Amino acid sequence: MKEIYLGGGCFWGMEAYFKRVKGILDTKVGYGNSCVLNPSYRDVCSGETGAVEALYVKYDENVMPLERILYHFFQNINPTTLNRQGNDIGTQYRSGIYYIDEKDLPIINDYLLKESKKYSNKIVTEVKKMENFYPAEEYHQSYLEKNPEGYCHNLGAILDLKKTEDYKEV
Repeated sequence: MKEIYLGGGCFWGMEAYFKRVKGILDTKVGYGNSCVLNPSYRDVCSGETGAVEALYVKYDENVMPLERILYHFFQNINPTTLNRQGNDIGTQYRSGIYYIDEKDLPIINDYLLKESKKYSNKIVTEVKKMENFYPAEEYHQSYLEKNPEGYCHNLGAILDLKKTEDYKEV
């Protein structure tokens, strides 16, 4: 089993998407790389924590290798917008790939190099080691399951996922 963290704007939609990907064993939304211990949602939204809204992903690399995780990640973001995804604006909504295992870094960098050829603008998705992660408040966990009418920038990506062999029912 492997773990990675992904920052893709609104963590609600990222979680809803990745829960539907084969090989994903667990997800949790939270705040990553904060300079404040155990920040609240309000703290993170202030922009003073340096935290990113992130999705923790535990996965079976034999079913869903990291390259395929990254493929799905890029289906959910615009990697050329800084501190913004859809209508969500702020440093906490920046896109990022946050690794734990140093062995993942060459895979991530190779993938970004290939992905960058698809865009005329520079990819600004940050790649960093995950230094700390604080789970978000309980009401944020599985938010779109609890609130199916909730907004998120990537709802179209979830519909597109259903058309692929990587889709699983939740």
